[in-house]
Amino acid sequence: MNKPFDKIKLHGFNNLTKSLSFSIYDICYAKTEQQRKEYLEYIDEQYSADRLTDILRDVVDIIGANVLNIARQDYDPQGASVTILVSEEPVEQQTFDSNETPGPLPDSVVAHLDKSHICVHTYPEAHPHDGICTFRADIEVSTCGIISPLKALNFLIHKLESDVVTIDYRVRGFTRDVNGVKHYIDHAIHSIQNYMTEDTKEAYHMVDVNVYQENLFHTKMMLKETDLNTYLFGITTDDLDTEEEEQIRERLNREIQEVFYGRNLPE
Repeated sequence: MNKPFDKIKLHGFNNLTKSLSFSIYDICYAKTEQQRKEYLEYIDEQYSADRLTDILRDVVDIIGANVLNIARQDYDPQGASVTILVSEEPVEQQTFDSNETPGPLPDSVVAHLDKSHICVHTYPEAHPHDGICTFRADIEVSTCGIISPLKALNFLIHKLESDVVTIDYRVRGFTRDVNGVKHYIDHAIHSIQNYMTEDTKEAYHMVDVNVYQENLFHTKMMLKETDLNTYLFGITTDDLDTEEEEQIRERLNREIQEVFYGRNLPE
């Protein structure tokens, strides 16, 4: 029986489903009710259904897909969703790179192939008591056949800047070779991190939780350092006294830590 990373001669279509799902979180502080309102309006503009569609179209090109249908919706009062159905071209006409390496950056997208669906949903929210605003975008790239959705990961991380990222990758189903032997994965993978560029690895704390025998891979990312001004909406540190600045830093750090660990921290 061939190893998963050996070249497999298949009988018929590759039935493996490869799903890349991840959530990105952007944390912000907006001091007043008006600033929080303006923050939500800003997010709705930056991540409108039209802009998200443009981003997902680039993803379609990266994984080598053909667009079959696009459904998109902006919601009231905020949020947006986009779903793109895609299909695969004949395998013989394409050359694929299944190596465990990062995909292209936003300024170097090239087209290849296709299959299945890509979707994104956004969840902006703001809390009136402590000024913390959290924007979340859930993205799923699900493909069938030999296409790897992991090739879109590097592009999306750079395109959607975030403070916390949680990523899941899973290979489901099986495909048969010409001898009738079932194969439950058709490529070598040790960590999702191997599909990221060095600048991303240096910028984030990362933790892996992988279940290799089940073809399940999970990576959590938390931004290491950044200027407080990048978290402030409508104000800068020049508008804050020392005590207020420290309070805001503590609130932001708590929010980021709680989102990263997925639980509320003790006071």
